Amino acid sequence: MTAPSTFGLSSEARNLHWLLSNLVEEVPGIRSVAVVSSDGLLLLSSDPGRNAAARQARESRPTGPRGSSADLATIVSGIGSLTIGAARLMAFGGVKHTMVAMEEGSLFVMSISDGSLLGVHGSADCDMSVVSYHMALFVGRAGHVLTPELRSELRQSLESETTGSLR
Repeated sequence: MTAPSTFGLSSEARNLHWLLSNLVEEVPGIRSVAVVSSDGLLLLSSDPGRNAAARQARESRPTGPRGSSADLATIVSGIGSLTIGAARLMAFGGVKHTMVAMEEGSLFVMSISDGSLLGVHGSADCDMSVVSYHMALFVGRAGHVLTPELRSELRQSLESETTGSLR
């Protein structure tokens, strides 16, 4: 994992970066993690250094890069929207957790707060119950601090980091 620069960020933003880093480092089999806002924008990523590369590759390839945090954010946002719509249609209440198991890996999506989502891309051999448990811990710790002000700060930080690496 590339350590993001937390210089100049509030203590809440630094704490979220730390929680995300711990999630990736402590749970075997996690490949990447993304926190996505309710409007589908990437707020926090386990591999922020790849965001600039993702944008550059997207400009040169119309299909976009595979495996970047920007792709994970897009997928998490889409799956979140789909499952929320399905839950409304079925009148089963809010969506808490979604898991997609594939031959080569797994994708986990969990609601944080105010429509924000936590997305985790895991390897095929990850222990799904351990990943889910640690995601729930992250959500419990992060959900109450993910205010509109903090979401705005995280977006600005990610945008300035990405535009700074493009120069």
